Amino acid sequence: MKKSFFYATALLAMSAGLSFAQELAVPGAEVAKDVPNAKLTPNPKTTYKVLFDVARETPKEGEVNPMLAATARYVNTLAKYGVNADHRKIAVIFHQGGTDYIMKNDAYKERHGKDNPNAAIILALKKAGVEFHVCGQAVLGRKIDQKDIMPEIQVDLWALTTIIELEQQGYVRIGG
Repeated sequence: MKKSFFYATALLAMSAGLSFAQELAVPGAEVAKDVPNAKLTPNPKTTYKVLFDVARETPKEGEVNPMLAATARYVNTLAKYGVNADHRKIAVIFHQGGTDYIMKNDAYKERHGKDNPNAAIILALKKAGVEFHVCGQAVLGRKIDQKDIMPEIQVDLWALTTIIELEQQGYVRIGG
């Protein structure tokens, strides 16, 4: 009897862990660690409008850009605390040193000699409802052909236009 109770408890605990993993908005990405007695946590009733600014190259070549990893962690944390997708208005703007990350893998590989380490997280974030923008001026400056841009990325006139427009809509900019 004790053994079957132990197995049933273990099975319930494992299935609870599995259901949590399946509920992540961005599978495989981190979630903010729990802080005992934290006073301020995400509020499911709040609509979060956040613009993540990817303007720098990844410090360690071949790794996911830290700002994209932070975006995924933020989206997962909001989801963990019950903030529904319709209350998560998350956007990313690529410009300056972060511009090449918007390239399809083949084009990125041709230019850099290796796979685009950011392609998978961009796809996962897009599936989670994140919108992506790239500075058209940076695209021109980096001589990126529009056919080489991932279809998940919207090309805008200029990062300054995008940043100002989204900030006027109430978005808070992170990074830059």
